[in-house]
Amino acid sequence: MPVTYHRATAADIAPETLYRMLWLRLRVFVVEQRAAYPELDGRDIESGAELMWASDGDEVLSTLRILRDPAQMRIGRVATDAAARGRGIAAELMRLAVARCEEREPGLPIVLDAQSQLADWYARFGFEVSGPAFSEDDIPHVPMRRPALGD
Repeated sequence: MPVTYHRATAADIAPETLYRMLWLRLRVFVVEQRAAYPELDGRDIESGAELMWASDGDEVLSTLRILRDPAQMRIGRVATDAAARGRGIAAELMRLAVARCEEREPGLPIVLDAQSQLADWYARFGFEVSGPAFSEDDIPHVPMRRPALGD
């Protein structure tokens, strides 16, 4: 089957699909990266939060979430199944997420906290390092910002 891309609020996602998305995030962040932290932080169900994912049939290959912060949009929880990496699936999902943020709030910048080794990957989508590096769960990160059009 071809890869398909989706977007919805948590409440509008079929329970089995939502489970597969959250399980993918737990596998990547908590198991693979050994980051013991509250992955399910409550933000997925905030007003204005949207989840995006790529799937092949019932299999969730990649996922991320979009949040509306007070003065900016935020992309986070970007996770891709190990078997799906290197196929451009996450890149297409990120392009769609940036477009969605710009569609929803064209005057706002988009921010994210990138694992340091992925800063160049996020730069492909117009993100720039916007502050000092920091460690989260012993994983080096950098804050990144994609300026709003006209900034």
